[in-house]
Amino acid sequence: MAIFKKPVLSVFSGRRRDVPEGLWTKCLGCGELVHNLALEENLQVCPKCGYHFTIGAWERIQLLVDEGSFEEMDEGMVSVDPLKFHGVASYEDKLRSYREKTGLRDAVISGVGRIGGYEVALAVMDFRFLAASLGSVVGEKITKVIERATAERRGVVIISASGGARMYESMLSLMQMAKTSGALALHSQARLPYISVLTNPTMAGVMASYATLGDVILAEPGAMVGFAGPRVIRETTHQELPEGFQTAEFLEKHGLIDHIVPRREMRSFLIRLLSYLMPKRMV
Repeated sequence: MAIFKKPVLSVFSGRRRDVPEGLWTKCLGCGELVHNLALEENLQVCPKCGYHFTIGAWERIQLLVDEGSFEEMDEGMVSVDPLKFHGVASYEDKLRSYREKTGLRDAVISGVGRIGGYEVALAVMDFRFLAASLGSVVGEKITKVIERATAERRGVVIISASGGARMYESMLSLMQMAKTSGALALHSQARLPYISVLTNPTMAGVMASYATLGDVILAEPGAMVGFAGPRVIRETTHQELPEGFQTAEFLEKHGLIDHIVPRREMRSFLIRLLSYLMPKRMV
């Protein structure tokens, strides 16, 4: 039997100080803690390493369009469950849950407005809603805004962010790839510009359709862009992937992306492009 008992040591001494939650965010790029006020002032871009955090569709619209010029289209359009998809939770339950969490009806906001005085049709995807998956509502809203742009001779700007096709809608989801691409083909035949902006991440069915059909393709720094994920490709090909594979920087170097534009510079860069591509400035 031991004569002396080993004391129990505590790693904390004195009174515990609680750190309020919601004040700091850990940067996914550099791992540093960044105050949320600093992130907000810097448009949700890490001031230390430049990592671009995800932002909502409405926030991005406010950053890009002329104040008071945006007119939303098809805001009442919602998805249904024609396949009666039931897994752990039904598709209808998931849709209801994401509408409550995000305040959105689906994963894209579309409409018309002006950027630097140029008349454009705009579609902005929001990754917070079911990973901005491409379903029938997303495809229909994007197709309709493209068709309106063609009829009214506007440029088209689509801001993409997506995990790919929406599996809950099966073939109805995959059909949107062809439908949106067809609308863009008619827009191109009318000799009107389409600028595609890729944000983190833009993957699978969206990347394989309208996201990479732009006359000019831009991307935010560090955005992941590809069809399948790196792990799937590695296991399928049994090869090691190049460093930086599927990043915007890698794809710019290899010719898929025309230019990488930081978030703070995106509006001015779009105005510059529209001045080259649009026939005249609208006021």
